[in-house]
Amino acid sequence: MHMKTLYDVQQLLKKFGVYVYVGKRIWDIELMAIEIDHLYQAGVIDAKMYARVKLVLSHEHRLEEEHERAEDAHH
Repeated sequence: MHMKTLYDVQQLLKKFGVYVYVGKRIWDIELMAIEIDHLYQAGVIDAKMYARVKLVLSHEHRLEEEHERAEDAHH
């Protein structure tokens, strides 16, 4: 399974019955990271998949932080 976007991470989580929707994108990303940690600790996903997912999530989180800073600068 390729792991390049937040959507890919959501699909992986869905396979394990995990649905994340807090309502604010950055919070969703943070909760997904916690859920992925739990799946890895439970031995459900391997280290390679875990590393790829965490990379996607950290990238998406950084983009969202930049987006929020830009929004704040306009107000």
